[in-house]
Amino acid sequence: MADLPRIPTTVVGSHGKPGWWFVSVKAQEAGDFGPADLEEAMDDAADTAIRDMERAGIDIITDGEVRRLDGYVDSYYAIIKGIETLPVRRKAGPWGYDQQTRYEAIGRIETPSGGLGIVKEFEYLKAHTTRRTKATCAGPLTFGSRIHPGKLYTGVVDVAERFAEVINAELRGLVAAGADFIQIDEPARGTVTGEEMARLFNAATEGVRARLAYHVCFGNRFGRSRFERSYAPYFPGLLQARADQFVLEFAGREMAELDLWQKYGDGRELGAGVVDVKGFNQDTPEQVAARIRRVLEVCRPEKLTVNPDCGFGWSPRYMCNQKLRALVAGAQLVRRQLAGT
Repeated sequence: MADLPRIPTTVVGSHGKPGWWFVSVKAQEAGDFGPADLEEAMDDAADTAIRDMERAGIDIITDGEVRRLDGYVDSYYAIIKGIETLPVRRKAGPWGYDQQTRYEAIGRIETPSGGLGIVKEFEYLKAHTTRRTKATCAGPLTFGSRIHPGKLYTGVVDVAERFAEVINAELRGLVAAGADFIQIDEPARGTVTGEEMARLFNAATEGVRARLAYHVCFGNRFGRSRFERSYAPYFPGLLQARADQFVLEFAGREMAELDLWQKYGDGRELGAGVVDVKGFNQDTPEQVAARIRRVLEVCRPEKLTVNPDCGFGWSPRYMCNQKLRALVAGAQLVRRQLAGT
């Protein structure tokens, strides 16, 4: 990406949504919106997210994932065939991951003829910006982790292997639509090894001719982590993934485990999380710059992209925009320092 500045800025995917987005979704759920009403609202939401990122000065943008109405993959479960909903065991009290809807495989997992819809999302993004773009897609473990295998599949990895096939078709469609940079998002589950994660990533991306990023996430629903927040158990096996870039979070963990990258990075590209999406406090440009300088101790600037730790889908829009502006300003401070100006 020769036309990008040194240490380019990007986002992990989701953007903070405007208040009317939530009103629109509730109207649709209540039956007060028809399909055309919802499509218009989501087009407007994508326009807003694109404009926010452009105004902040982000170099590589997404559409904010605003069309994914109910969490990150929940909307897709509604159109996936071969699964049925399981009862939620706990509904009262503080929200937790045990309140997420789960499913059981009752047949071969299939998608509609039009796929998951990510290609359509990307086509809209591409047509509404002149900036460099990144397409994002949940990985096979993300899709498979909330589906009980039932009688057809043997376990979560077996379900994930089927989703690797589904995702591969979606990614090939993205490339055909002009996507040259695609990010796969996966959880650091704790029950799947780095080698297994890499194998599933490679299966999902087999034959996909694009620059590939691998985002490994600890969870971020309502700013809460899902798993133990350490990358150590997954290295070095994770690096068997044929990814051009690894997107890892550091800011919200006080820059912990940079030593892992120093030990195992071996000249690979790093998408370093230098903005804390789970903290409600405002990151300053100086804080962001200080974090970038620490990353530069273990990664050469020509191999570094900087981004928030995770997506902003669970953050207020104003806070999201403040943090994006700090990301851009912090990167500019470091670029000027590296240039000696």
